[in-house]
This record gives sequence, C-alpha cells and structure tokens, in this order.
Amino acid sequence: MLCFMAFSCQDSPAPPPEYASFEDYPVYEGDDLGLAYSPERSAFRLWSPAAADARIHLYSHPTEGGPDRTVPLKRDVQGTWLAEIKEDLLGMYYTFQVQHDGEWLEEAPSPYAKAVGTNGVRAQVIDLAATNPDGWGNDRRPKLSQPTDAIVYELHIRDISVHPGSGITHKGKFLGLAEEGTQTAEGIPTGLSHLKEMGITHVHLLPSFDFRTIDESRLDEAQYNWGYDPQNYNVPEGSYSMDPADGASRIREFKTMVKALHDAGIGVILDVVYNHTGATQESLFNQLVPGYYYRQREDGSFSDASACGNETASDRPMVRKFIVESVKYWAEEYHLDGFRFDLMAIHDIETMNEVAQALHHIDPSILVYGEGWTAGDSPLPVERRALKAHTAEMPGIAAFSDDIRDGLKGSVFEHEQRGFVSGAPGRKEDVKFGIAASARHPQVDLQQVSYTDRFWAGQPTQTMTYVSCHDNHTLWDRLAISCQDEPEEERIKMHRLALATVLTAQGISFLHAGTEMLRTKQGVENSYNAPDSINQIDWNRKAVYRSTVDYVKGLIALRKAHPAFRMTHTDSLQKHLKFLDTPGDNLIAYTLSGHAHGDSWAQILVVLNGQPGPAEAPLPQGEWTIASDGQTVSEEGLGKVNGPSVKVPGRTAMILFQ
Repeated sequence: MLCFMAFSCQDSPAPPPEYASFEDYPVYEGDDLGLAYSPERSAFRLWSPAAADARIHLYSHPTEGGPDRTVPLKRDVQGTWLAEIKEDLLGMYYTFQVQHDGEWLEEAPSPYAKAVGTNGVRAQVIDLAATNPDGWGNDRRPKLSQPTDAIVYELHIRDISVHPGSGITHKGKFLGLAEEGTQTAEGIPTGLSHLKEMGITHVHLLPSFDFRTIDESRLDEAQYNWGYDPQNYNVPEGSYSMDPADGASRIREFKTMVKALHDAGIGVILDVVYNHTGATQESLFNQLVPGYYYRQREDGSFSDASACGNETASDRPMVRKFIVESVKYWAEEYHLDGFRFDLMAIHDIETMNEVAQALHHIDPSILVYGEGWTAGDSPLPVERRALKAHTAEMPGIAAFSDDIRDGLKGSVFEHEQRGFVSGAPGRKEDVKFGIAASARHPQVDLQQVSYTDRFWAGQPTQTMTYVSCHDNHTLWDRLAISCQDEPEEERIKMHRLALATVLTAQGISFLHAGTEMLRTKQGVENSYNAPDSINQIDWNRKAVYRSTVDYVKGLIALRKAHPAFRMTHTDSLQKHLKFLDTPGDNLIAYTLSGHAHGDSWAQILVVLNGQPGPAEAPLPQGEWTIASDGQTVSEEGLGKVNGPSVKVPGRTAMILFQ
C-alpha cells in the first residue's frame, strides 16, 4: 500500500497566510528544497508561502500522458510544503502544482530540480551517486595559484565539434569535447587535442544548463541557440546529451566531459544566466511562486533590465538563496572551476559577494566574473548594482573590460569605427588603461579614457582582458568590416596585434574560441540562433592560418612562463609597470622591470605599434633580446638589439627582454 506523509484524506487546507508584500514572505532556512531521494523514501519540499494548496504529480513518461498518481502536499515550516513517499521512485518523473486565488496554476518542475526529462517539462527522480563516471572520486580541479594565471577560452558546446571535418564522433555533444586524439583528415588536432595544444588553462562554456529554445524531441532537425534562455538552472542541457529523456544520462555525460578536461589540465567555467528566465509569466518560478522571483515596476508590470522580458530579483532573500545554492551545487557536484555571470549588474552587490564567498569557501581558486552592465534600466538602485564601476566593492570578482576591447578594435556599436590596432586616433589611453587592468596607475590619464572616470578594479585580478567574445562580430569579421580597403595581410597583422596586446596585458586573459585561426561567422553579428554553418569552428582554417595559430600558441606559452604579465596587486603593478614616452596615437611602449612578480627576466619591454608603417620606439639602456617580432615567439630569442631606439614594423607587437 502506498504510504506518504501528506494526509491523502485531509480536509480542505487552511486558508493561505496573507502577506502585504513579497518582503513579508518567510525565508526557508533548510537545504532540502526540491527532492531528497533514497531507495526507501523520496521527500518532496516546495517553497510557496502564498499558495492555497499544493500537490505533486508522478509520471512514468517524460512528456506524454496523464499522471500515474497525484499526491497532496502538506503545509510545513517557513512557507514550505512537504510530502514524503515511502517507496522507491527511481526513474519516475514528477511536477509540482499550486493553487492561487481559487485556480490551479500550470504544473512545473521544482526550481531546485537536479534532473529532468525531455524538454525539461518534468523533473525526474534519480540517484546522483549513480551518475558518476569511472574515476570521478579522484577527479581534481587543476591547480590555479592566482586568478591572473588563468587563460580563458570561451566556446559553445556545438561549435567546437560539429564541423564535418572535425574528426569528432559525438558532434555537438558534451561527449564530443571529451574525445581524445581527434584530428582532421590531414592530421591536424581538433577539439580537446587542440585545446591542449594551445595551452589555455580554462574552457568557458556558453550556457550548458537546461534552456528552452531547442526542442529536444527533434534533435534530428537543424537547431541552434547560444542558450541564454534559462529553464532549469541545476540541470545540464538535454540537446547536448545522447538521451534527453534520461535525466541521469545528461549528468553523467557532463561529468565525463569535465573529467576529460581536468585530466588534460584544463579547468571548466560555466556561463550562468541567473539575471532572467527564458519564459516570464509561464516560467516555472512564476507558476509555483507567482511574482516573487522577478522585479516589478511601480505599476506591477515586469521590469526588464535584461531586454529579454524580465529580470530576477536577486535582492529578495529566497532568490539570493537560490542563486548561491545553485552555484554551490554546480561547484560541488560537477567539480566546476568558475562561473561567468551574464549581465551581472542586474544582480545586487550583496548577492554577488555572497556567491564569491560561498564558492571560495569550497575552493579559493574558483573564478567568478561577469558583465558589469545591464541591457536596460532596473528598479534596483544604481548604487546597489554589481556594475563595472563597483567592482572594487566585490573582492574576488572580476568584470570584463570593454575599455580595452573597444580601444583595440573600435566600439562594438559602431561597426565601421576603427581602433588602436587599425590606426584610429584617440584610443591610446583606453588601451593603456586596459594594459594596467583597470587598476590605479599614475601614467594613465583618466580624462582621455572613453568609458569610465575611475580606476574601477581594486586589483588587477578583477579585470577580464579581452578583445572579442561570442557577442558581436568575431575579431576577424569586425576588422573585415571596418578595414574593407585593407588587404588580408594587413588585417592579419591587426588581428595578431590585438591578441598580443591581450596576452601581454595585466588582468585575466580571455580569448574567443577560434580567434587563433581568424574565426569568421561570415559577417553575422548576433549569431545566437544562426545555423552551424555560421557558428561552427571551421577546422580547415587551422591549416590555412597555421602561422597565426602558432603565434598565439607562443604568446600563451610566454604568458604562462613569465609571471610579470600576471601581477596580482595594484601596488606591484604601479612599482613595476612603466609606460615610456611615445609619439602619436598608435604607439605604446612599456616596461615590466625589477624581476616583476618574481619573473626570471629582469626587464621586459613590450612595444605595440598600431600604425600602418614602422615606428621607432625608445629602447632603455643595455642590450635587449627579442622574444617576439610579431610573427614568431621564442623564449631563446630572435636576435639582439641595443641603442636609443628599436624599429618596430607597422601593426606589430614586439616583446624584448633583459
């Protein structure tokens, strides 16, 4: 006989408590929301303080048919509802449903669901311990001594493997990124082998939690999305798994991918989108706790700082609790090494600091960074937003530097505008600001920096230094648009100069996947739902542009070998980094002196020439060895120079040392 603690024959539930506002909702202090499973019992707990009634539906199918049975929930402590079913429900699917204002709302999985079936419409009862791949108990995060040691490589699960010539069997899947030894027909390493060859330290995965857009029941049809439309936050995306109906399968395959990357010495960062949900009125949050998880305007309508229809209310206690517990779950269950927060400034500073503190309690090396801006206005007061300008108030968290990004290539909003590397005037100080990782430096003139009036990073560890990412045009496409009159050879020089600037600047280096092979999306700026033919990494380009691939690989190795490029404190940066006087708008030279940050090289000189033609840069006293001439990188040296100046070819980065 079915036995459960929920008074299946109870009278009508007592009227719900009345609350004047969401601020009056009780806060549940336990850690067992959602499902607690064992073979002997399953305990279901839902937080929905204002509900008049609540129940669970149990199903044997992930999407079809009516429930096998329905079990009422009993009102419990701190706004929660509880039912305990004393039998083994392993493999069953389930939904919650609540009654508001005399009506039963739509069924939905728990926000805390850890497994779901096809399309995420029903949660699933699984045994998490049974999802661990072989050796998972011995899996360890790759060692990261300090945030600036990271060289982050941002990619989409499908993009890296789906090209017909990738040589990868599990195309577009988590398992595709776990395959060893893959290569093109010509023997050029692809996928995981390519990542190992390049020497990057971390892979940043575009959203890989369960999102709405892809119909997982039609995976034989062409579908693509970046995944910035969250549905079930604590579950891997089903379209990247081999069997979306099997909640355990997608978990096991995600863990298999993480372990393969860890075995290769590469950390795994998850792009998280807690700032909004893919659906609004129909979202699981709204069906189970109407209105609470979202901010509203004064007229009661949904506010929309995400420009996606809604924004979550991270400043409300149970939303903050959900975000913090979610990242902790991913860090502990999936051994993740970092989190990138989409539109981070929609969140409040207090929430972001709690996130960082919780993650760094698990492992101090876990990276936390995000976009220090919103896509629209918000009811959250500006002074409470996790903005780029407030980064110094969030120790342990980094923000993207759009200052150096647009300084190098021009504004992302003005497609034909040039930047420092393509000869534009007026961007020199933006690039210097970025080289100093947005931290206070006496030789950076804030009055000439385009986007800010303050040194917004408390320490250089708080800046993500980059020139391109999944958003907007690829660097190669952008240069093709803004420099249409330039031959390819010149645009390659600009491209290399931009990447050299990023990889020698202070802060945390961030690279867009495929940029080392001049990645193109055929000029498509916003490719969030474009087909694979636009978004895929074309592995043929690795052979065509092999010299640039090798150049970037060399720069990565140089950065990893020399801690002077990776200083962690602003006072050290001020002491060791000195900009030299250079003429014009497109020539920057600076030294890293005094065995900076314990470097084996006594002095390093970096010269960045964004002019079309050669330039003379000042050369401090003594003999200097050339480590890079803009085409080749060599620790042993490419020759020696001395004298009052050094001649640097047009659109070239030169690196020298003593």
